[in-house]
Amino acid sequence: MTANDVLLQVEHLVKHFPIRRGVIFQKQTGAVHAVDDISFEIQDGETLGLVGESGCGKSTTGRTILQLYRPTSGQVYFQGVDLVSLKGKELRKMRRSMQMIFQDPYASLNPRMTVGEIVGEPLLIHNLGQGKEVQERAEQLLELVGLNPAYSNRFPHEFSGGQRQRIGVARALAVNPSLIVCDEPISALDVSIQAQVVNLLEDLQEELNLTYLFIAHDLSMVRHISHRVAVMYLGVIVELAPRDELYTRPLHPYTQALLSAVPIPDALAEMKRKRIILKGEVPSPVEPPSGCRFRTRCPLALPVCAEVQPEFRQVAAGHFVACHMV
Repeated sequence: MTANDVLLQVEHLVKHFPIRRGVIFQKQTGAVHAVDDISFEIQDGETLGLVGESGCGKSTTGRTILQLYRPTSGQVYFQGVDLVSLKGKELRKMRRSMQMIFQDPYASLNPRMTVGEIVGEPLLIHNLGQGKEVQERAEQLLELVGLNPAYSNRFPHEFSGGQRQRIGVARALAVNPSLIVCDEPISALDVSIQAQVVNLLEDLQEELNLTYLFIAHDLSMVRHISHRVAVMYLGVIVELAPRDELYTRPLHPYTQALLSAVPIPDALAEMKRKRIILKGEVPSPVEPPSGCRFRTRCPLALPVCAEVQPEFRQVAAGHFVACHMV
C-alpha cells in the first residue's frame, strides 16, 4: 500500500462523551470511552468492514471520521487533509466528498419532504444546482438506485424499508462523494431485502469508484462485501486483516469467538465445529478494564493482560492484532 493509494487515514482517534452531574454547574464526573485510540487506513476504491458487538463504538467511529462528532483527540486525514483542523466553510467543502448512509431508513428521511426534495437537498446545500436541474438530477439518482423516477413526488411513508434505504443511498450519491460511511445500512431491513441493498452498493462502487467504510455486525455479509475487516471491542480495534485471512486464520480470541457463532451451510462441519461461549458481560465503557479490554471475558487471559495494554502490531502481511498471546 503506497501513500498515494490511501484515501482515509485515521491516527490515534479518541472520542469520549462527558458525563455531567448537577443542575446548574454541570460538573463532569466521568466519561464514556466510546472510541479509545484507534488507527487504520482505507485505500481508494476499497471496502473496509468494521464489525463488533452492539455498543462497541462502531457507529461513533464512523460519525467521528465525518466530523459529525468532533473527536476528543487524534487525526483524521482525508485526501491528505486533516479534517479535525477544519471548521465552517472549509469543513463543509470537504463534506461534499464524504457522505453517510444511516442505519434506520424510517428515521433518517424527513417525512414532510418528498423523495425528490430529500435526494436533491444536498445539491441545494452545496450550491450545485437550482430548480429544474435539481429535480432532474434527483430523478437520475432514483433511477440509478433502482427506483422509478416518477416516484420523486411521493413521500417516504409510501415506500417499504428497502426502498427507503435506496432513497438514502441516492441522497448520499447526490454530491458525487469519494467516501461513503455505511452505518449498518441493512440491519433494519428484512433478510430478503438485505442482499439486494448490498448488491446495489457493490454495483455502485464499481461504477462510480466509491470507497466504503462498511459498519455491521452481520459477519457473513461483511465477508461478502469487504476487502479488509477490522474487529472492534469496547472502543478499540483488536484485529485488522484482509478478509479471507481473517475468516480462515483469526488470531485474537474475540475474533475467534465471533466467527464461531456464524453458522456455516455444511451440516457435518457445523457439528464438528467447536463453539466458543464467552463468559460474563461486556464491561461498561465508563470504566473499561485495565490492560487488555477483553481480558475479563477471555479464556486465555494471563496476569500480564491486566497490567499491560497489548500493542496493536503487525504479525503478518497486512494482519494486525492486539493480544499478548499472539
